[in-house]
Amino acid sequence: MGLTPLLFVAASLTQPAPARQAGAVPAFDVRPGYRVSLAAEIDNARFLEFGPDGTLYVSIPTSGEVLALRDEDGDGAFEKRTTFISGYPSVHGLCWHDDELWFAQSGAIHKARDADGDGRADQIETVVPEGRVPSGGGHWWRSLLVTDDAIYTSIGDSGNITDEASTERQKVFRFSRDGSGKALFASGVRNTEKLRLRPGTNEVWGVDHGSDWFGREYGERRGQQPITDRLPADEFNHYTQDGFYGHPFIVDVGVPRLEHRERRDIIDLAARHTPPAWRFGAHWAANGWTFLEKDHFGADHPGDAFVALRGSWNSSIRVGYGVERVLFDDHTGRPYGAVRIVTTLSPDGRVLARPVDCAEAPDGSVVFSCDATGRVYRISRSGEGPTPP
Repeated sequence: MGLTPLLFVAASLTQPAPARQAGAVPAFDVRPGYRVSLAAEIDNARFLEFGPDGTLYVSIPTSGEVLALRDEDGDGAFEKRTTFISGYPSVHGLCWHDDELWFAQSGAIHKARDADGDGRADQIETVVPEGRVPSGGGHWWRSLLVTDDAIYTSIGDSGNITDEASTERQKVFRFSRDGSGKALFASGVRNTEKLRLRPGTNEVWGVDHGSDWFGREYGERRGQQPITDRLPADEFNHYTQDGFYGHPFIVDVGVPRLEHRERRDIIDLAARHTPPAWRFGAHWAANGWTFLEKDHFGADHPGDAFVALRGSWNSSIRVGYGVERVLFDDHTGRPYGAVRIVTTLSPDGRVLARPVDCAEAPDGSVVFSCDATGRVYRISRSGEGPTPP
């Protein structure tokens, strides 16, 4: 377990939108051995999922759509697009399973099939109807994982550190595949936007945003916040049945938030708390991510994860902003290190992109989305030098 080094660049708390430069890849800092190319231009592109035939599905929460993209000539850019589904108030989490694209909106889960192969869903079924899980409020983003026998979904804190332990928020739920049998799976999550199984296992993993304004109870002021700038970490968690992951009472490796220090059960909560399997920097906004299953980048990559870091707002310095590879030990199945693959801040601190999600393509390359600039980028091997580290 460890904390990867922070990337500090002086900046204000207010984050300007990244500049959009038509047809070009910004001057990202890309690790040697990798290259980044433009895969598609899509306004408000957010979560990503590949079908086995190479179709890339992209959720657009602002318009309630999922687009289907095809790379017709195999050059890594998606020339053809269709609207796979539309007409929903919002669409967020995506998961492909059993020849169907499952998708989540705030408060409901559906599955869709393209029976005639025209890139548009012609069979849509609601599996978990509205009213069975909470919706709306802050951190409504609905994660979605579908396995052979279950559906997993979550909803976050309606605010920052709201005490919602007695409600259905800040929870991960498990359903039977037909939408019945709702059961609590894990609790104490703040904003987990994507869940996935670690390859070859039934382990449920997700990244969770740390809370904001940790130093306010110590007398910090906006812009003068050495405590908030460093605490608490964003988390990579292995979620287990009945696991408690701390929020909003306990953060990081077992630190109580001062706002909850008077609770009579604070020691018990700390004892029950499952610490993160891996810690990112505070306010990095670790969002979507993917496990690697193919050896496109080299034989040592399968089993690791690529994580999209959207970047900070609650920090007096800009941090996050990029794509990180989290290294998993083949023997223990636990993270043991991380390396930065792409940094989307310029050397002078300008925001070039705000990565949201990562997905592994059938050929083993990885795409990542940026809603702020309306782009999807592709990470591949550069073809130069040794296998990338």
